[in-house]
This record gives sequence, C-alpha cells and structure tokens, in this order.
Amino acid sequence: MTAPTSYLVLHGWQNRRPADHWQHRLADELEARGLVVRYPQLPDPDRPRLAEWQAVVRAELAALPDGPVTVVCHSLACLTWLQLQAGDAPPRADRVALVAPPSPELVAGQEAVREFAGGDTFDGRRLSLGARGRPGSAPADDAVLVAGDDDPWLPLGLVDTWESRVEAALHVVPRGGHLTPDSGYGAWPAVLAWALGSRFEAR
Repeated sequence: MTAPTSYLVLHGWQNRRPADHWQHRLADELEARGLVVRYPQLPDPDRPRLAEWQAVVRAELAALPDGPVTVVCHSLACLTWLQLQAGDAPPRADRVALVAPPSPELVAGQEAVREFAGGDTFDGRRLSLGARGRPGSAPADDAVLVAGDDDPWLPLGLVDTWESRVEAALHVVPRGGHLTPDSGYGAWPAVLAWALGSRFEAR
C-alpha cells in the first residue's frame, strides 16, 4: 500500500501565516483529511536571511514521514526553493508548486531580501523544481509555476520572467495579483485540488 502524501507549505516575505491566507487554509484542509502537513513560521519574516530559511526547509523536509512529498511555496519561498535546487544536494519532492514567484531583478532592488535574488543563479540555465513526479502522471502536473497576470512583483509577467529559467508548467491566473487574500485568494479550491493530485486549473 502506498504511503499517503505529506506536505510542506512555505510562506513568503513579511508573512506571519494569517488565518485568511490560502496557504493557511490549505494546511488546515489537508490536516482535516488526516494528512501530515508542515507549515512553519520561517525566521524573521521582515528581514529574512536566505541561509536560515534554507536550513528550516531542509529540517522540515527531514521531519516528514517516509513517502511522497508535495511542496507548496508562495512568493519569496519560491526563490528559497529554487536557490536550494541550484546548490549542492538539492532537495527532492514528488510534486512542487511555486506560486507568485517574484522577479529576481525586482527582489534585487529590495535591501531586506536582496540575497534571495540569487545573482546569476537564474541566468544561463533552466532549473528543475526538484519534482520527481508520480508514477503514471504527466510532468506538467507535478512541477508548476502559478502567477497572476497583474502581479506587481512580476512586471514582465510569468512567462517572460520564468519560462527560460525553470522547467515547469506555467499557469497564469487572470487578475490574480500576488495571489494573496488582498487579491481575493483566501479560500482557493484550485490549489487544494492540485495538492490532492489533480491537474492545476488556473482560476
């Protein structure tokens, strides 16, 4: 019998896991189904340090039970995950969703989070999300980037910013903004459905 999937949910800059955020609701809904979910408060969310966030990610992954793992990142956590993929001993998961991945160029202009921009990490190669995929599933189901078409952190758009840099299926959400409660993404049935194994449907 295959072990149930466990989940690691990672928030972004200045996020203290408010109860109305879709990530918090996702964690609650998965836990209500009896699934194992890790949704840590990452250190110093206002002035984060990349190495500290990466260390927490590795520790949280190690704390999950044996079996399939799904990782869901939002905003700055997306860059954290990608920088781990670019480094030594990149972590692996069965499925990975990067939601509202910000422009590295824009992040580089923010002193508090500049180190997350990665310098030349995102230039000249296409990074894997580290998604192993599930038996019988299409790769496009298991490694996804999702962003609003009007995200202020993606002034050039998801495709122009990330298509050449990351190996994943790209999904653009009309009028999604930065995909936060402020842009209408408290409850988000589409991401719950994806987390439970469906294809992602941008809406």
